[in-house]
Amino acid sequence: MPLVSRRHRPAAGDKWHLDEVVISIAGKKHWLWRAVDQHGVVLDILVQSRRIAKAAKRLLRKLLKKQGIAPRVLITDKLASYAAAKRVEMPGAEHRQHKGLNNRAENSHQPTRRRERIMKCLKSARQAQHFLSAHDQVANLFHRPANTNAADRRRARARAFQGWTEVTDVARA
Repeated sequence: MPLVSRRHRPAAGDKWHLDEVVISIAGKKHWLWRAVDQHGVVLDILVQSRRIAKAAKRLLRKLLKKQGIAPRVLITDKLASYAAAKRVEMPGAEHRQHKGLNNRAENSHQPTRRRERIMKCLKSARQAQHFLSAHDQVANLFHRPANTNAADRRRARARAFQGWTEVTDVARA
């Protein structure tokens, strides 16, 4: 069961940024694939041991199943696996491959990197997948745009805590 219900999640935008980053799990290389929409909301993550088209297809299938609708635009770096997967899974979406366009996805990896340094290492791919999936859903709930004033931030934080109490049933416990 997802930590944050779909009712409480913001609607995904029609531009998806995809990116992958290498993480070390038990001394072995794994790839953390992440999908972010144009507002910075993390749509989904996937931990894979390889960086091939099959892994990219798995991420796209998971995204389509979870979101229920294909994006209008898919923005990636120049990894060829994305193009191969997109051709099969999302033939109607526009695909933009450019290093500078994908900064939104690149920046969403920073909290994971920070946590990875603090924890020193992740113990297994399964543990990483479970932890990061839950962490990203909670972070999405408390996500706010950077260019807002203090009153807007306070209102957004109050809404986030209200949603958090509804989801976790803190008031009933």
